[in-house]
Amino acid sequence: MPLLEIAIEPTTLGILLFVAFLAGFIDAIAGGGGLLTLPALLTAGLPPHLVLGTNKLCATFGSATASYAFYRRRLFEPKLWRRALIGTFLGALLGAGLAHAVPADWLNQLLPLVVFGCGLYLLFSRMPSPPSGSDMTLGRGRQWLQSLGLGFYDGVAGPGTGAFWTISSMLLYPLDLLKASGVARTMNFISNGTALGVFIISGHVAWVLGIGMGLALMAGAFLGARTAIQGGSRFIRPIFILVVLAMSLRLAWQHWFGMA
Repeated sequence: MPLLEIAIEPTTLGILLFVAFLAGFIDAIAGGGGLLTLPALLTAGLPPHLVLGTNKLCATFGSATASYAFYRRRLFEPKLWRRALIGTFLGALLGAGLAHAVPADWLNQLLPLVVFGCGLYLLFSRMPSPPSGSDMTLGRGRQWLQSLGLGFYDGVAGPGTGAFWTISSMLLYPLDLLKASGVARTMNFISNGTALGVFIISGHVAWVLGIGMGLALMAGAFLGARTAIQGGSRFIRPIFILVVLAMSLRLAWQHWFGMA
């Protein structure tokens, strides 16, 4: 669909911008912002292929802002995550390349169980202690598996990738929730940017709408990242669990019962 044929009413545009701001704020703290922006774009009447590409555009704005905020405060160390950075790029490239040929419905069927189970784990488990620098040299194979899998998922579909990164990082490595959020935001930026490049090449991006929502996402992500960093893990934990459980219910309602 050419860009000039996309017409959105001012009221609808205002709602989309507000949803993008809220998604950026939530995504910077706990992940899952895509579960807000994707349904909003579909409700606005865009076809599914444009929804995926445009959502990647605005999501890249938000994840870039949040990841930079965590990096500046030394909550993410790139040298410890080289394998994950490369794996995320490769996985997202493969996932986005197959997005138009391979349906993602079978993945979405499992998401409610995975998300809800991980949310319950965090609800009843004790928070892990922060690691020493030497501890983070472990788990090289786990970095490859985690990054390739989540990068591929974000390239194919994407909703909840930030939350999945945060959960899996806490399960696989001795990270507290704040540092796991820093890893998640950075990896989410890598996969978003990679998938966006593929959608740009295929012509499936509504640029004006995506940039507008991207700027709103940046504002929300900036505020969310600062709020998360200042509040620490004690502040993030209840919000993160609520977002995870809400995502599981939203996914179950949509993919198990066929409800929008």
